[in-house]
Parts: sequence; structure tokens; C-alpha cells
Amino acid sequence: MHDTLQQVFGYPQFRLGQEETVSAVLAGRSAAAIFPTGSGKSLCYQLSAVLLPHLTLVVSPLLALMQDQLGFLQRHGISAGSIDSAQSREDANDVMARARSGELKILMISVERLKNERFRNFLQSVQISLLVVDEAHCISEWGHNFRPDYLKLPDYQRQFNIPQALLLTATATPKVIADMQAKFAIAPDDVVTTGFYRPNLNLLVEPVSGADKRRRLVQWMGERADQPSIVYVTLQKTAEQIAEHLNRNGIQAEAYHAGLPHDKREGIQQRFMGGRSNCIVATIAFGMGIDKSDIRNVVHFDLPKSIENYSQEIGRAGRDGQPSDCLVLANRDSLNVLENFVYGDTPEQEGIRRVLDELQAARGDGQWEFLLRSLSDHSNIRELPLKTLLVQLELKGVIAPRYAFYAEYRFKYLIEPEALLARFTGERQQFVAAIIQVCKRAKTWATVDFDALYQQHNAERSRVVKALDYFQEQGLIELESKQMTEVYSLLDTDFDPQALSTELYTGFKQHEVGEVARIHAMLDLFATEHCLGQRLAQYFGDENAPQRCGHCSVCHGHVAHLPPPPGLPPLVDKNFMGLCGDFIHRHHEHTGHLPGAERLTRFLGGISVPLFTKLKARGIPGFAALEDYPYAEVREWAQAHLNDL
Repeated sequence: MHDTLQQVFGYPQFRLGQEETVSAVLAGRSAAAIFPTGSGKSLCYQLSAVLLPHLTLVVSPLLALMQDQLGFLQRHGISAGSIDSAQSREDANDVMARARSGELKILMISVERLKNERFRNFLQSVQISLLVVDEAHCISEWGHNFRPDYLKLPDYQRQFNIPQALLLTATATPKVIADMQAKFAIAPDDVVTTGFYRPNLNLLVEPVSGADKRRRLVQWMGERADQPSIVYVTLQKTAEQIAEHLNRNGIQAEAYHAGLPHDKREGIQQRFMGGRSNCIVATIAFGMGIDKSDIRNVVHFDLPKSIENYSQEIGRAGRDGQPSDCLVLANRDSLNVLENFVYGDTPEQEGIRRVLDELQAARGDGQWEFLLRSLSDHSNIRELPLKTLLVQLELKGVIAPRYAFYAEYRFKYLIEPEALLARFTGERQQFVAAIIQVCKRAKTWATVDFDALYQQHNAERSRVVKALDYFQEQGLIELESKQMTEVYSLLDTDFDPQALSTELYTGFKQHEVGEVARIHAMLDLFATEHCLGQRLAQYFGDENAPQRCGHCSVCHGHVAHLPPPPGLPPLVDKNFMGLCGDFIHRHHEHTGHLPGAERLTRFLGGISVPLFTKLKARGIPGFAALEDYPYAEVREWAQAHLNDL
């Protein structure tokens, strides 16, 4: 183990917690590594993968994170690959072939890749030593970034006979750690936690009015223009505006957010990594997996979304151990915007009821098939909370996931059909002939008719898909698949849809209360009279941090009294029909009824839901007109006016 550390990775010794974690994995046990950002979690799986006999499968939430780690592995001579949606089919096939042959040691994928039936067929054919779950806090409903698809990972571990799992995260509270342990059956002694205190980070909270934030940012960055820095903002448009403002004031800066084209984001990231660009103004889309050790400053121009997000984002500073500054320009101005993100993920009860009605309508078939996008549109529930709703129905024993498949496959021949047929003999030739005969060509592409193949030739879908994959691997056809369809077993459809929708809606509202409380816990942290470093460590259950770090703003004698937001004109003075009339009219035209107070509040708060895309709501006067007002006040105001209509 120590020889590999030195010879392959070039490190003279382990960092805190690494040896303990790797030893547990090499002894055949599942483990969890909970280290601060930048403390070497990745090495735990990389070193294990080199020493384990078979493939290590890494599930990672972000493409950028995968690409960064792949570059590191390849530079150290470790055979690693990834399969992602940005790849060509040829590249993906090459990676899978290397995995099958045993050449590949590490394969990185997103959790969504496991929904692909062809990919799952491939995994069944490969021996896997270790499942690695990066950003593992995503599996916990108590975590700050719960991703419902992560809940299925323990099932996949069993399905693919993967003997052990390694969970990695930097941001897990004691409650989240307990949840992770239970889901992957990890013994308490194999949960390795190194503490959350970072002695080289100077945590600074400075109360600044909204009107003064830009001036203070220019002043701060002007003193550090030659140092690598990240400025975090909440909205994409703010990233563009602040980068432009810094440039106008002589500080070179680039905006980075998920709305930019992929190649532009790549270029910005490469310039920053290479030292050709020093200041990035970014939404949280930037930074995951950025392995740049000399970031000297992280500034939160806007409030982060939670203490967990704050911890993760400041964790990108000072990975080389050198002193680094983490500044929050703090006030309460953007509080309502942050809360609106939470409210937007709470589905309307009417939408939940629509999902339950669809589910019950399918009970005669014994299973429920749907396209997630279509169900999202039909129910007016965003895709992420819709996935959460489906997971809740699983936990209540109403449904069970069976599989997901692409409803539509099509292919084009790269050789003549006769030449394809001539490659096979006997029963296999008859099977291939059936595919050629049933899948009629329209000009270039032939669409696969699975029903006809089964009815006329008794050809099972799974065998057809495997054959098509084989044809493609051999360069005989080009294969495309689309229309991802989810299939669930219906276990219990004998429920009262009104009662169950009320119960589920109540659960979402409770989650909403918890998420809003998370935002206010963060404000309490920033306004604390105690050492910021100690309070942050304590939140994550680290009792070993010093009581006073000696270098945060509180230890320097500056307790942050956050200024309240500027006064807003009373809602009672607003013209209801002036703000809402056009939306109400278009909503009635499209749906046949008036919007409720909840839907109106989302429109006025600029909170997007699927229906608003159909209505082109962003272009309707009044959209986001009241985003600076508290959500509950706007809803009460809207309800009062609706009662008068």
C-alpha cells in the first residue's frame, strides 16, 4: 500500500484519515471517508482501485468533476475512463470494451447512467470490486443536496454483486452520516471522519448594505487582483453583471454559470486552472472537482444556500495549506430569493393528485410506464421534486422501480443488410433476419418495433437490445436511443388518492419548513458572537476544533450585525390586475380555469414550474415583479384579491 502511494502517486506519506480508509477497503469492508474539501478523499478510492483485482465503479454527480479526476488518473498512468452524454458512441463503446477486457481499473459515471438498460446489461458482464459514491450526502433526505436517484444505489450494489462500497463526502452532519451508514451497512469503526476545521482559512463576515456591495467587492478584489479568486453569486444574470462591473473597474474577471455553452465553460475553467485568468464570478455550477490548490480568496457576494453549501464553497480555497481569505458580504437583501428556490420545489397538492390518478389508471396493467418529462408537464411538478415524490411512493410501498428503458431505438446500416445477415448462421441468422425484416427502413434510419418482433418471432426485448449493441460494437450499424421510459411495479393501488395526496403534500411542506430553517441557521452562523471556525466545525459534529481560531472576523472583534433589507412599498398599494391580469387571462385560455394563490405567487416571485414554460410566462408582464417580497406575504395578498374576483 505504501509502495503504491509513493511509486504510482508520488506521495511520501498518507494524509490524515487516508490510510485508515484504504485499509478498510482492502480488508474487504465498506467504508465512508468524511474529510473537508481538498483533504484527499479521492486518493482513498484511487489507491484502492489500483490494488483491487477488478473494476472500480465511481458514481459522481458532475461531468466537470469526472473530467478533472480522469486527467489526474491518466497523468499517473492509471487506466481510467468515463461514460457520459457528451461522448460519441464510438468513445463509449471503446471504454466498455476496455472494461470488459480487464484493462480498465476505474470507470466513472453519473447516477443517471444506471437507468440505461443497455448500460446495466453491460455491468452484468463485468466483475466489479468496489462501488464508489462521490458526494455521498446526496443519498440522504436530511442532506442539503438530496438526489432521489442516489437512493437506488444500495439496490444496484446488490444487483451487480459489488462486494463493497466506499462513500465520499465533505459535508455531512451527524444525522446524514447515520443515514449513509444505515443504507450501505457500514460499521461505525469504518466511518472515517477527520474533522471540519481548516486552520488556514480566515472566515470573514462583513455586514454590507445592498447598495454598497459592488463598491466593497471592487475594493477587496483590487487589493488581490493577482491572486486566484472565486466570487460566488446566486443567479446567472448576477454572474454576468458582476463580472462586467469588475472588468469596468480594471479587475479582469470572467462569468461562469450553467447557462453558458459547454465549450465556453471548458475554456474558462482551463484558463483559471492554467493561471491565465485569476477571477471567476460564478454560480455554484463552478468549483465541483476543481483541483486548484492555490485559490487564495473565496467571496460570497450573495448569501450561500446553506451552511453545507458555504462549507463546500470555502473549501475550494487554500488547499495548499497556505492562508486564504473567505469573505461573506452579508445582508438580508437576497433572503427572499433563496427562500423562493425552496418554495419552487414544493409541488402543488393538485399536481400530486394528478400523479396518483395516473398511477391508479394503470392498475389494470399491473405496472406503470411513463416519460418523466411528460409526467412533469402533466402534473406541473419540477423533475427533481417529482423524483422525490416517486421515491416517497416507493417508501410507502405503493410502487417499486423495475427498470427504465428507451422507448425508441433506431439504427442505420453501415454495411448492406445482406452482408450483416451473412455473418451469422443457424438460429442466430434467423434471429438477425427477423430484426432486418421487421425493422423497416424509412430512407436512412430503421425504427425497431419490439412488439412486432415479440409477437411474430417470440424475440425478447433484452435479446434484441443486446444484438443491436453487438452490431454497433462491430461497426455494422449506428444505433440511437431516446424517450427514456420509467417502469414501476404497482404494489398497492387501493388507496384514497385525496388522503394520500394530502399526506404527501404535508411531507413536502414539512421539508420546505426544514429547508427555510437551514437558510436561517446560516444567517445565525454569520451573525454569531462566537468563533466562526468553531461554530462551523460544531455544526458538522466536530468537537475537536479549537474554541477560538484567532483569525476569523469574530476573533478579530467584529461581530456581524446583518443590515435588514431596504424597505419596500406596501403590497396593499400594488395594482393586482396590473401585475396579474395578463397572466390570469393566458392561464384561463390554456387551462380553462383561474390560477390559485400558490400559482400566482410563483409567477409574481419568478419561480419557474413546467406550466410556465408552456405559457411563456417569463414574457408576461408581472413575472418576478414581487421577487423581493416574502413569499407568504405575496400569497396572502394574492389570495385576498382572488377572493374578490
